[in-house]
Amino acid sequence: MKVLIIGSGAREHAMAWAVARSSKVSTVLVAPGNGGTATMGGKVRNVAVKATDIDALLDLVARESIGLTVVGPEQPLEAGVVNRFREVGLKVVGPTAEAARLETSKVFAKEFMKRHDIPTASYEVFRDHASARAWLESCDSFPQVIKASGLCAGKGVVVAMSREEALGAIHEFFESRIFGEAADEVVIESFLAGQEASVFALTDGRDYRLFLSAQDHKRIGEGDTGKNTGGMGAYAPTPLVTPEVMQRVEEEVIRPTLAGMKADGYSYTGFLYVGLMIDSGVPSVVEFNARLGDPETQVVLPMLRSDLFDALLASVDGGLDAVPFEMHDGAAATVVMASAGYPDAYETGKAITIDPAVNDLEGVLVFHAGTQREGDALLTSGGRVLSVSARAGSLKEALDRAYRGVAAIGFEGAYYRRDIGAKAL
Repeated sequence: MKVLIIGSGAREHAMAWAVARSSKVSTVLVAPGNGGTATMGGKVRNVAVKATDIDALLDLVARESIGLTVVGPEQPLEAGVVNRFREVGLKVVGPTAEAARLETSKVFAKEFMKRHDIPTASYEVFRDHASARAWLESCDSFPQVIKASGLCAGKGVVVAMSREEALGAIHEFFESRIFGEAADEVVIESFLAGQEASVFALTDGRDYRLFLSAQDHKRIGEGDTGKNTGGMGAYAPTPLVTPEVMQRVEEEVIRPTLAGMKADGYSYTGFLYVGLMIDSGVPSVVEFNARLGDPETQVVLPMLRSDLFDALLASVDGGLDAVPFEMHDGAAATVVMASAGYPDAYETGKAITIDPAVNDLEGVLVFHAGTQREGDALLTSGGRVLSVSARAGSLKEALDRAYRGVAAIGFEGAYYRRDIGAKAL
């Protein structure tokens, strides 16, 4: 079968790598892909179609006789790509635009969790600067977490440690419009103590299968300092999610979410990402994503022993509970190499050099994100440029391998955190 993967990041590169390993897959197309997927060779090739151009994607599927489409990023989900594909009888992995509001609207997600008794922080919703400011001026408990309701590429969150910082954040959201329409609604929620972890499920709307838990590193600076990013590295599994914690997540979050979506009239299919805060073994939901996370995909997929394609197809056709879904022993880690200045302004077009010896490093995989090909040259084209992943028998060994891979890659201004996984070690 031919498979189409929609997206251009390291997550989609990892998906292409995993799906292409299946003997049941003849061709993997990536739309639009990146500089890494462009040169994978074998079954994989790029097609120059934007991830949000649904009409062009439909034409591509018809022209290439695609049997299964997998949606990587959130923007096409919000735009209704799954709805459009299903209307014409095409098989596509992902939730509808209505179900994807678990990610695309934080207001929707918070109200959904409240309605279905899913553990999360207490919150208030504001739609104008004056009311948010008045509430903050009367608030005597800090820190507070300020969130733009819409999609902001993982950057629309401010943990305000003081009233002054919180007032500054809502001014930027409502008046400076740094996130545009995504901040037409703003959620202010109480601060949750603990450590963050991520749990990923694949579901056919009734049954679900769990990937390994992971921990992302969202702050730009070492020691979890500085601004939020889309993620600077990750590892899996995380010791934070013990079997007891995972059981609570299933019983208190995943099952009620799937049941609640169905009760509300939105059968949820595809990937479900649960961002958690875990405090003394008690999980609370920080956020939902309606797709796999990036960079967590780059560690959870290498840890999947079973055929990902079989599970993806079953998430569309049903019967996911009968599909093998086994994991490798050991651990995986990924380190993100970013452009200087990210997550603020950064330059692109920097030449990337990758020592061919990286291909001989045991267990190391290089997934491209913000890269593009110009002739024989590989250039930077985004803030997060590459994810260097590795799998090994232990987390320490996986991290050592990943950082050896990082050392084999260079471009002007390359930045990466040197403390990925340190808390787990």
